[in-house]
Amino acid sequence: MGQALKPTALVVEDDEFQRSLMSILLEESDMTVIQCGSAEAAVSVLEYSEVSMMFTDVDLAGRMDGIELAYVAKEKFPNLHIIVTSGTSPARFLPDGTVFMAKPWNSIDVLREAQKLFH
Repeated sequence: MGQALKPTALVVEDDEFQRSLMSILLEESDMTVIQCGSAEAAVSVLEYSEVSMMFTDVDLAGRMDGIELAYVAKEKFPNLHIIVTSGTSPARFLPDGTVFMAKPWNSIDVLREAQKLFH
């Protein structure tokens, strides 16, 4: 019997510590994780990888922010599970079906969202 493929999460955060923390959390939740420091890098990953979930900060290095990234990702992949996080409330609306988590986020809340991919 073949082994079921693990869902892949894309973590987009320009703060290396927070990106690593989220990646470890999702890896512990039995996911494969791809890390990006900018929205532009994340768009490239979305072109070539099958991603089940994306976790992105609003404030990112580069020209594109996390909200714009969420719209680009949802347009290409309407069923992609997206979590957007920020230390402040988003100034713009998020795409339909996108989850917002205020920083500092609680690990258990992130894991609950990730577990939705397994059901």
